[in-house]
Amino acid sequence: MSKEVLICGSIAFDTIAVFEGRFKDHILADNIQTLSVSFFVPSLRKEFGGCAGNIAYNLRLLGGRPVPVGTVGMDAEDYLQRMAAMGIDTRLVRLLPDAYTPQCFITTDLDNNQIASFHPGAMLRSAENDIGSQTSAWAIVAPDAKDGMFSHARRLHAQGIPFIFDLGQAMPLFDGDDLREMLAMASILTANDYEASVIEQRVGAPIERIAEGLRAAVVTRGPHGATLYENGSQADIPPVPANDPVDPTGCGDAHRAGLLYGLVEGWALRDACCLANIMGSFKIGARGPQNHQPTRLDIAAALQSNYGIDASGLS
Repeated sequence: MSKEVLICGSIAFDTIAVFEGRFKDHILADNIQTLSVSFFVPSLRKEFGGCAGNIAYNLRLLGGRPVPVGTVGMDAEDYLQRMAAMGIDTRLVRLLPDAYTPQCFITTDLDNNQIASFHPGAMLRSAENDIGSQTSAWAIVAPDAKDGMFSHARRLHAQGIPFIFDLGQAMPLFDGDDLREMLAMASILTANDYEASVIEQRVGAPIERIAEGLRAAVVTRGPHGATLYENGSQADIPPVPANDPVDPTGCGDAHRAGLLYGLVEGWALRDACCLANIMGSFKIGARGPQNHQPTRLDIAAALQSNYGIDASGLS
């Protein structure tokens, strides 16, 4: 069986600027109706991001074979070159010459307040990116344009490729009926604790019952680890202490990559969730979603020391 993993989701740039002041000193409530402000931002960085890009990056760190499925624009040449240099297969990344790659522009002040603008660009046409006939072992449908997420899910389901449904930032787009349709096609649901509570509310059922219709559900709980719901039982996965937490951006994507690696390699789901926690702990120690660089030996050692799991195949 092929060990390729289809990573359906957004591929984006994050441009992050730091304002060395405080927004509250420049945005005055009494004059908000005529707002016109400009911030001097001497610190600026551009990050490779997007859910599909982040998950593919982390899965490749593990030695997996990610195949990202996404749409990018005329400005994505450096991103595609970076993926290729890492050995990531980009055959299912569609380049649209008349659009820009999705990108988020974020300005942060000294109080860590943020003002952000998101341009969806090529992502709006992600549903047009047909995966064709594939023999992948697993897939994930991660946040993207809503119609793109449904299109990918239906194509995967029709081909019998099991997939993880990761609602994430697409949560505002899905009502109860949408979620029920997606869950009927998915094999595993992943969500953080807040997303899980929203899913429960919109579907009208607790996560335990939702998991009964799936192979499993995995709920991440930040510094409290994760919970695996499988075969009518619940298992709490202890957290991995982070030595120097720097930036949580992309931790969920790193977690999904660890879970996918375990699934493809035939690990027990609990062990795959432990690996997922390990990947999240490495990510949170680096600024940006794709700047952490643990070796497979580092990851195997962390898995052994934190959970007693022998992952010699990673080293």
